[in-house]
Amino acid sequence: MIKAGIIGSTGYAGQELVRLLIAHPEAEIVWYGSRSYVDEPYSRVYGNMFKIVDADCRDDDLQQLAEEADVIFTATPQGYLAGVISEDILKKTKIIDLSADFRLKNVNVYEKWYGISHKAPALLREAVYGLTELNRENIPDARLLANPGCYTTTSILTLYPLIREHMIDPATVIVDAKSGTSGAGRGAKLPNLYCEVNESIKPYGVTTHRHTPEIEEQLGYAWLAGEYEKEEGGAWNLFRVGQKEYEEGNAGGKKALTISFTPHLVPMNRGILATCYASLTGNYTEADVRAAYEKYYGNEYFIRILPEGTCPETRWVEGSNFVDIGFKIDERSGRIVAMGALDNMVKGAAGQAVQNMNLMFGLPETEGLRLPPVFP
Repeated sequence: MIKAGIIGSTGYAGQELVRLLIAHPEAEIVWYGSRSYVDEPYSRVYGNMFKIVDADCRDDDLQQLAEEADVIFTATPQGYLAGVISEDILKKTKIIDLSADFRLKNVNVYEKWYGISHKAPALLREAVYGLTELNRENIPDARLLANPGCYTTTSILTLYPLIREHMIDPATVIVDAKSGTSGAGRGAKLPNLYCEVNESIKPYGVTTHRHTPEIEEQLGYAWLAGEYEKEEGGAWNLFRVGQKEYEEGNAGGKKALTISFTPHLVPMNRGILATCYASLTGNYTEADVRAAYEKYYGNEYFIRILPEGTCPETRWVEGSNFVDIGFKIDERSGRIVAMGALDNMVKGAAGQAVQNMNLMFGLPETEGLRLPPVFP
């Protein structure tokens, strides 16, 4: 059994990790970490775990947890893990971090967008970006895994085949995304109160949302990989291209990819829907685009390419680790509209973290995650 510890187990993403790991046939939770609820029964914090979890919450002593766990999930605010991680801890256990501390390779970009100094920049090069379907070959050997964000997972997976195959002009990419309120976390915040959110929809973080550089960096890797494949032949490892050419922010002398990204808050508990617009670089047909998606996702269990004319909906992925993707070519404007939907708490956070854990411990990556979506 994999002994798992969770720091931040009483946040929404942490609780989703508990829900998934409790049912995982090869995992056992040995530490329910929560700075806010030390010594309180976990089931008192989350009543859905009554008579399922009988453990009390513990503190966030990462050093002690490293002695007890094979893997540690950190569902914590930005800056926490970078401030406490050490080589000694990484020698004893693996870490899957659900914050943004190790997602971006350029420390200056991280500090600019997150407004805090990075306490462990030496580990940025080692950290593996855990977007499983695109970086699978690098995950099994990782000691430190950066689990992607919810908006980024949706946006990157929706656009990746089009970017990798150079079917769209990267300078024209616009991502318009909608999220349920659980994405803002469990903390009490005035903008997230019921009366502030219900019967309304609002954009936020316009031109400044922290997931923007993460989307740009990963899609930049894909664009570069496509260029190298055309120029030099052969398949390119995105992680290697990113490390070699992109980490200093100049894409190996090529202009870095830039997008327009606008998130919106909608009055629902769960779900992300990203609607992505871009100009096509050729007279591609529906069959051409579908072939590109099938090339990269045809054998992916958790990515469902929808039939022609079907648009993704958050209700059809709720509670699951699936990503639904659809697209429509606008022949009048020469653009494509690509759409993706997922559950921000599962594939956008905890489910993807468990998927990565499975790979890191040599298990089938679907282990414990074959959950059909919940409806209604």
